[in-house]
Amino acid sequence: MREKSNELSLKQITLLVLFLGTLITNVAEAQNKEIQDMLKQQTDTIATRNDKRALNATDNQIMSLFKAQQSFAMFHDNYVLTGIPTNKKINKGTADVKYQISIRQRLSNSVFPFNAALFLTYTQKSFWDIYQNSAPFADNNYNPGLTLARPIVHNNQLIGAGAISIEHESNGLDSISSRSWNFINFSGVYFYNDNFSVQGKFWTGILSKDNKELFRYRGNGLIALNYRNNKDDVWVSLVLNPTGKLRGVNTTFEFNYQPGKRANQYLFLQWYNGYGESLINYNEYTSMVRIGICIKPAMRSFY
Repeated sequence: MREKSNELSLKQITLLVLFLGTLITNVAEAQNKEIQDMLKQQTDTIATRNDKRALNATDNQIMSLFKAQQSFAMFHDNYVLTGIPTNKKINKGTADVKYQISIRQRLSNSVFPFNAALFLTYTQKSFWDIYQNSAPFADNNYNPGLTLARPIVHNNQLIGAGAISIEHESNGLDSISSRSWNFINFSGVYFYNDNFSVQGKFWTGILSKDNKELFRYRGNGLIALNYRNNKDDVWVSLVLNPTGKLRGVNTTFEFNYQPGKRANQYLFLQWYNGYGESLINYNEYTSMVRIGICIKPAMRSFY
């Protein structure tokens, strides 16, 4: 009997492209409405200052804009990617599909202390060995949370946002494959101008016995540097995540390009280099380049 080839077939790649297209078609229309509604709400408050656009409004006016958004919306980027490793032989066992689904629900229109808003959030990141014969999932990371967030306004100008979250993350497995932790994180983003922003995030928590060295490989925080052009059709992000005791830095580079104003999604290139990309293999080095499609939430690039 002839041994089955371990190389990727054109048929498999074609089926994957069709899968991506169908998924994006179903969700793009809703995302486009959310962004258009947000922009419509901001039309009368956008002013020109030093040749850069700025959102000028009081604290209460900013909160009114947040409340005017749909209560149910996207949280982080939603994407579907496929790619290959840069540090291993490329075959059915090393190429994969990675996708992320991230949503939020504002629990109340009431304003909480410190002029904040309360959200229930859920993010799922999956690693799918679609090119193998049975197309198994290598890992699914489930991440529910409760987030208290508020905009930061200075001199009647929106300059950033801050958030505090209580979260759980696990892969839903048991025995020796179980990976889970409960944690609290603090994050903030600063809008330097209309093109550049920087985000900082710090977390600490309780680890399960099955991944008690997670902080050694994922560290306790990250810094994200973001750029978007004035046409809003190019987004570039660099995420730096120092590992425990600064032994190294996990690096994520992302490039988004919107091919046309009628497109509801971005073409997305992502390169991950380091440890901790998935929970199941958090202590194994990964270097993966993937390409696909990304749908960005209205607030954009909040890691």
